[in-house]
Amino acid sequence: MAGRVQPVLAGAVTALVGFASSFTVVLAGLRAAGASDAQAASGLLALCVACGLAAAWLGWRHRVPMSVAWSTPGAALLVATGPPPGGWPVAVGAFVVSGLLIVAAGLFPPLGRAVAAIPKPVAGAMLAGVLLPLCTAPVRALVELPTVAGPVVVGWLLLHRFARRWAVPGALLVAVAAIALTAPPAGLTGAALTPSVTLTAPAWNASALVGLALPLFLVTMAAQNVPGMAVLVGYGYRPPFGAALRATGLASLLAAPAGGHAVNLAAITAALAAGPDAHPDPERRWVASVTAGVGLALLGLGAGVATALVAVAPPILIEAVAGLALLGALATALASAVADPGAREAAVVTFVVTASGVTLIGVGGAFWGLVAGCLMLLLFRRRPPAAERSTRARTAVDHSSGGRSATPTARRTRPSATDPIRSAGT
Repeated sequence: MAGRVQPVLAGAVTALVGFASSFTVVLAGLRAAGASDAQAASGLLALCVACGLAAAWLGWRHRVPMSVAWSTPGAALLVATGPPPGGWPVAVGAFVVSGLLIVAAGLFPPLGRAVAAIPKPVAGAMLAGVLLPLCTAPVRALVELPTVAGPVVVGWLLLHRFARRWAVPGALLVAVAAIALTAPPAGLTGAALTPSVTLTAPAWNASALVGLALPLFLVTMAAQNVPGMAVLVGYGYRPPFGAALRATGLASLLAAPAGGHAVNLAAITAALAAGPDAHPDPERRWVASVTAGVGLALLGLGAGVATALVAVAPPILIEAVAGLALLGALATALASAVADPGAREAAVVTFVVTASGVTLIGVGGAFWGLVAGCLMLLLFRRRPPAAERSTRARTAVDHSSGGRSATPTARRTRPSATDPIRSAGT
């Protein structure tokens, strides 16, 4: 009996932690992209249901604990980019295109490998630049609202020290208490606490496709899908990457008209369902991911209440909670950006351009940061010394003539967890 209950409880914890840790980021991103409160609540509900359906299907169909979540870095990108020219309908159009690109990556593996081939320092620096504005919000909140933000930060610090998994949900509970104590008595009067689906007809323009849809696809793939696959490979699974991309891309397409920005494999909470705490038997852990999907879909029913609380709260307080949720992701992104000394300058350029928030010809800083970083790598790529080039040339001649060389040939290696796309099934 205990063996059956354990993965169910693990799935419930996964859903609760995933929702509470980052729904403020999602609402902040949707509102920054031009959504009204009703449209933001609809988007959160659509994401919860789409993630739940995709997780339940993938886990049941493939018997692999593939947790599914919304794109938290993608929501941070919406905050950094702001409303596109044309407003909310154009943002919805960008969500649709991003979903189509994810489906295409699942149908054509070379496209997925091309995204994974973006240099890690540049990809990490772009993500860090996207996350930086939100991650500075706790500092600004402490200055602007010290009596309200102070307890939130202190609660986060204490839980981060003694119960890290619950640090952000705990900070959120403190923030909710602060909102309840400081909000006007009639703040929630007239608010729609029951979420409803609000459909928006998508619109498109070139600047939003380049400045929002493409960066949203790249951030979702590089910061969520590829790391999420790596977590599963690290636990010994061989997940079907193509099927996962097709399912999450289709879920993104279905959620987009209702306001959902992107659905993807979970990276932050993936280990909760795929690790040994979910079940001692790896072949039974898929139950945890299915339960997490069902739980997330049910939590979506609280989207109206969540949006109403966010609407009456000081914006800087909500951004502060979102920033606390993203500090771990920022640390990982910065570490990836500066890990390679040879690409460090390109990574710094990418980070600076992205974090600047500049908009050129209607295209946001995330795209230009990626372009600047890749150009830096191409322009300043160091050629090997002449002696090394001549040694390589002699080695090539020796091999072509069947002779032996003092330089040993590289051994062929099997794909490993460091190359999750090749290690995963299709």
